[in-house]
Formats: sequence, structure tokens, C-alpha cells
Amino acid sequence: MAEKRNDADRLIADARKHQKEREQTYRGQALKLYPWICGRCAREFTHKNLQELTVHHKNHNHDDNPSDGSNWELLCLYCHDNEHQRYEETRFDSLKPESEASVTATHNPFANLDALMKNKK
Repeated sequence: MAEKRNDADRLIADARKHQKEREQTYRGQALKLYPWICGRCAREFTHKNLQELTVHHKNHNHDDNPSDGSNWELLCLYCHDNEHQRYEETRFDSLKPESEASVTATHNPFANLDALMKNKK
């Protein structure tokens, strides 16, 4: 019986230690600072699905972690992926040469639609 008690005490001590370590990470700090709601789609989270809530670095610099959380926002997995995709597209577009970036489409697939419709009648 005493052995089971020691195992349980050890398990509880380990859980508390790991909790303190998690709280020292920027994710742990952000989860304490902000409500568990996605900053984009406003989806709410509980302990049951909290693993789907991520910390997004607003300036995309993962080394910039001020303790006041000013560079963080909580985003669900989907909104976080979308934010990074938009960022990459913007970054890629800025690398294009000026001549390529300013090219616009000139083809109008519906230009002759009126004439084609009249011919069918």
C-alpha cells in the first residue's frame, strides 16, 4: 500500500513539475494571458481541444517573445495555417521583378458571349 502511495506521489510531483515547465514556455504564458479563443474565427476552446489552439507570432519571429505577450495571438490550427500561407504569398510576391509583379490579365473569356448567344438562336 505504501508503495502505491509513493508511486502516486511521484506521479503528482512529476505532473506539477511538467506543468511549471510548460508555463515557462511562450505557449504556456500566452494561454495564461489570453482567453482560449481564436483571434480570427472566434472559435472557443476548452481543455478537451486546447491542443488545436496555437500561438502565432505576429511579426513571424519566433525568437521575439516579450513576457507581456505583445507579439503573440492565439489562433486555431486552420487560421494559423492560413496566416502563414498569406505571409508566404506576400513574401514571394515581393521577390518578383517589378515587370512581372505588375502584369495584369487582359483576356476576357466572356467578350464574345453576347454574339455567341445570338448565333445560337
